[in-house]
Amino acid sequence: MQHDLLARLKEITPEEQAVLNGAHNINKALYTSKKDFVIDSKKLLEKGHFIELRPHTRFVHFPKHSHNYIEMVYMCNGTTTHIINDTDHITLEEGDLLLLNQNVSQEILPASENDIAVNFIILPEFFDRPFTMIEQNNILRDFLISTLSQDSSLTNYLHFRARNILPVQNLMENMIWTLINKKTNTHTINQTTMGLLFMNLSLFAETINQNGPNQFDQNLVFSVLQYIDTHYKNGTLNEISKNLNQPEYYICRLLKKHTGYNFKELLQKRKLQQAAYLLTQTAISIDAIINSIGYDNSSYFYRIFKKLYNCSPNTYRMRSKQKITL
Repeated sequence: MQHDLLARLKEITPEEQAVLNGAHNINKALYTSKKDFVIDSKKLLEKGHFIELRPHTRFVHFPKHSHNYIEMVYMCNGTTTHIINDTDHITLEEGDLLLLNQNVSQEILPASENDIAVNFIILPEFFDRPFTMIEQNNILRDFLISTLSQDSSLTNYLHFRARNILPVQNLMENMIWTLINKKTNTHTINQTTMGLLFMNLSLFAETINQNGPNQFDQNLVFSVLQYIDTHYKNGTLNEISKNLNQPEYYICRLLKKHTGYNFKELLQKRKLQQAAYLLTQTAISIDAIINSIGYDNSSYFYRIFKKLYNCSPNTYRMRSKQKITL
């Protein structure tokens, strides 16, 4: 990270100074007015803002809490240890990203002066533009969206080992610089930067939750999702089972647990997402699209497409053209 920016983030905050002067606990009034320790976005965000940056409070144990917003933690220097949902111990190292949805609880062990982390306080509305930037829907994108959903029953945090992913590092530094300098009229810039961040992270599923307590199972899930994204035309459960050296029943059970769908359903969903993309972005004939996604039964394709999108492929294409001309 750029030296001057890191130096600013390292400055002792008034809250940290109080701890150094003898306060043994954080001041909960800074975070919430309720009895339960649910950090309130209204305490941290300026009115009308959807995103804010706040350096993590060092020198003190940050007790178990939840929050009514989506939190993204970025480790600028050193390490911090987070206890997620009372069970998962995650140590963030320099360059790591931790995304937490609104279902999760966490506590954070004391950090030293050189352990610099920043917390992004983000309202769900902020993600409207970033998600639309990923033009072509895919299973990993769907998984990311579901993870950030308030009512998600799936994985409720994502830990990215991103130290060696240069585009991610650059994008994070750009966003931190913009937010810490409180530049005006940068909302669209921040949303676009976040969109580019997600586009890059979606390419590196192998970096997600590598060191979590359930890392083996979750890595299997991400590997299968990546396989589906790139082999949707002819991919089979048998093939990915052999590639991962895991029985088919075990892969199906994990997929159902973490995504709510089995392999066949995910593969079909990905095929139809690709078909929808081709319908809106190209002039390829529907028969050619059917063939390109691996179906040879057009009647079956029409039936399942209508079931998912509530209209025929022709209507879907026409509607997309009408939106463009409006």
